Amino acid sequence: MKKAMIAMSGGVDSSVAAWLMKRDGYDCMGVTMRLFAGEDSCERKGHTCCSLDDVEDARSVARQLGIPYFVFNFTEDFGTQIMDRFVCAYENGFTPNPCIDCNRYMKFEKLMKRAKELDYDYVVTGHYARIEEQDGKFLLKKAIDEKKDQSYVLYSLTQEQLAHTLFPLGGMTKPQIREMAEEQGLINARKHDSQDICFVPDNDYAAVIEQEAPDRIPAEGNFVTEDGRVLGRHKGIIHYTVGQRKGLNLAMGHPVFVTEIRPETNEVVIGEAGDVFGDTLWCNDLNFMAVEDITEPVEVIAKIRYSHSGAPCIIEKVEKDKVKCTFKEPVRAITPGQSVVMIMYLEAALFYRCRLSFYSLINSGARFSNIV
Repeated sequence: MKKAMIAMSGGVDSSVAAWLMKRDGYDCMGVTMRLFAGEDSCERKGHTCCSLDDVEDARSVARQLGIPYFVFNFTEDFGTQIMDRFVCAYENGFTPNPCIDCNRYMKFEKLMKRAKELDYDYVVTGHYARIEEQDGKFLLKKAIDEKKDQSYVLYSLTQEQLAHTLFPLGGMTKPQIREMAEEQGLINARKHDSQDICFVPDNDYAAVIEQEAPDRIPAEGNFVTEDGRVLGRHKGIIHYTVGQRKGLNLAMGHPVFVTEIRPETNEVVIGEAGDVFGDTLWCNDLNFMAVEDITEPVEVIAKIRYSHSGAPCIIEKVEKDKVKCTFKEPVRAITPGQSVVMIMYLEAALFYRCRLSFYSLINSGARFSNIV
């Protein structure tokens, strides 16, 4: 009998994933990762996960399903791999995505390592995505439910990890999942989905940085135009991201936006609406998935953030670990620190993934910014 370790967050998705695996005859264990110290002292706030209430919900579902349940303490790794990266990104002018890092370093590295140590065949999560094997290679594909598809946040999975991961919800819709939960009498059948970052329950990223690294908070500085004209004072670069309009407190008489963050001079660049759009970016930290490499330009659909619907572009390799992406039409707010995911619609397979680290806004003149 195959053995499956189910990552249970306390939500309905991972609970139904556990029920499906048990129904299909797997020897199951439910686990929750304890990731940060704040979990012990707070009830669930807003639309976050990982609170004590969530742990109790996961434990209750595991008990109902008749499977063993454990909580693994991964707080030290979370601090190093997630929190430190989060703080470092903002103080260097990037906009990080800690949920992607959590999938990469915690669920599919730390948890999978623990599963292998305990002789489990698979790690199972409630992500909305699909894994299919084709010609000896594992492909990550989009979920059937387009509105819930989470394949973007799984871009870092390796072939080895894909071979030992199961996503039982990928072929279902959210309403179907809730209906299954209700039919089985699961206590969280109608529980709200988690939407916020687990350690940022009120979306106040700057407050988290001020708490985690009070000695590393960037000082106030200048809002400037592209050519360096001072427009006013900002309260620290950790409060801003490319494309931001609200919270600037600049009386310009018309909407203005953050177009660039310059940590080396502690400046936040302000521009017009058109300045936020660009048609070219460079990316590194590459992860090939469905192919071994690219040797010539390829047309793909690229997503530059989770909420982006994707846009046609041409990708070409310019260095060993660097790819240039040229969009057919300008896209809004290409943001250093985010991830760009390339999708090849042959077989609807997620084709190529890499971390966005270099960018250029060609339509704004000769501007070019390298982020290293």
